[in-house]
Amino acid sequence: MPGENEKKLGLPALIGMVVGSMIGAGIFSLPRTFGSATGVVGALIAWAIAGVGMYTLARIFQILAERKPDLDAGVFAYAKAGFGNYAGFLAAFGYWIGSCIGNVSYWILIKSTLGAYFPFFGDGNTISAIAVASIGIWAFHFLILRGVQQAAVINAVVTVAKIIPILVFIVILLVAFNADLFRANLWGTYSNAGLLEQVRLTMLVTVFVFLGIEGASVYSRYAKKRSHVGAATLIGFAMVLSLMVLVSLLPYGVMEQGEIAALRQPSLAGVLEHVVGRWGAVLVSLGLLVSVLGAYLAWSLICAEVLYAAARNDDMPKIFARKNANDVPASALWLSNAVVQLFVISTYWSSDAFALMLNLTSVMSLIPYLLVAGFGLSVARRGGIQSPEGTRRRDLTLAGVAVVYTAFMVLAGGMKYMLLSALLYAPGTALYFWARLEKKRRVFQGYEMILFAVACAGSLAAAIALGTGWIAL
Repeated sequence: MPGENEKKLGLPALIGMVVGSMIGAGIFSLPRTFGSATGVVGALIAWAIAGVGMYTLARIFQILAERKPDLDAGVFAYAKAGFGNYAGFLAAFGYWIGSCIGNVSYWILIKSTLGAYFPFFGDGNTISAIAVASIGIWAFHFLILRGVQQAAVINAVVTVAKIIPILVFIVILLVAFNADLFRANLWGTYSNAGLLEQVRLTMLVTVFVFLGIEGASVYSRYAKKRSHVGAATLIGFAMVLSLMVLVSLLPYGVMEQGEIAALRQPSLAGVLEHVVGRWGAVLVSLGLLVSVLGAYLAWSLICAEVLYAAARNDDMPKIFARKNANDVPASALWLSNAVVQLFVISTYWSSDAFALMLNLTSVMSLIPYLLVAGFGLSVARRGGIQSPEGTRRRDLTLAGVAVVYTAFMVLAGGMKYMLLSALLYAPGTALYFWARLEKKRRVFQGYEMILFAVACAGSLAAAIALGTGWIAL
């Protein structure tokens, strides 16, 4: 079809989607997040666990992209193929609502950054901050309505621009690095927690900073070549992991752990200001604004795409499968940004809005990741003509590690966030009821009713916990 290939994304653009999705708010918050929880040894252990776990997950996305080329939109499609319609819906809904919450954290960090220069923005959840964020939400909304491919090109340009301040940060800290100070920070003396607890306290943020690893998979239907999906995932993962480890470890060589823990977010700016003065904080702040806005653009695209793909496959109401003249899933985009708007308003009542949104985003995204890893394990066990014996053993190992890692991370998140996630999953199932009734299909089959009952029980427990003050926002 003439002009069809012009609408497709090549390998550089797909890598840009992966890197652009992962490098956003999280990397700029790493110094304080790690400094308040652990020392160098704990940080190394946390990154080793996250690196191995996320590497195996990245490989599962690569393997599934090659073995199951008929499954578009990655996360949701794999969960449905492996575990049925309701599990597929839960993956789609969890990934979608988690992405929306992640977008809220971006606006909080933007306003917190500006709060260092304009006090009326506070920590990103004042009335002024919420008002300005609301303007930004809808400005991006109308930009994306003009075309997905156009927005993807903008994201690729922004991805390059936002990496520069991070690289400057790394180079300056390498020059200023003090080995004696680094050794003094080895064991995390700032906290009274044991080493394992120190590691646990950092695990959710390692999930948050890697969200987006499946960015190329989500956009597989736009790829010029199917092989580019897996390649973009692994290349993007390697690039981002290197940056994350350096950004979290190098501050221990220029500041004491207690000083790092006391920094305001974005703590990357505070570290650089400590080393080179005020201009360092300004540089990082500018880089953060570019980075977070770029990541917000990428995740807005992903939010709409996941909701659209689920509707196209009859697991969300068909209204969200509608596209406008620019090939944008407009109805899905409207609902996504309406949800982001509501969560932005809700931050006014939160004592630590950024941490709440970061952790909740991570937990909501882990359930879909667990389902994908489980499907990968199932595909590896079945093998088949595309899976010779040598690669079958490799794939089984990778999928097994990915399942163990994601299950461990769900538990490591703690009961608070598991209950809060249930508080979203249970009422969200109304969309599934709507979709099934539209098609005149039975709502639940077999064990699906048990899954729904568990979600309802968790939702009720979360409501009681919030009401009694056991869970505080």
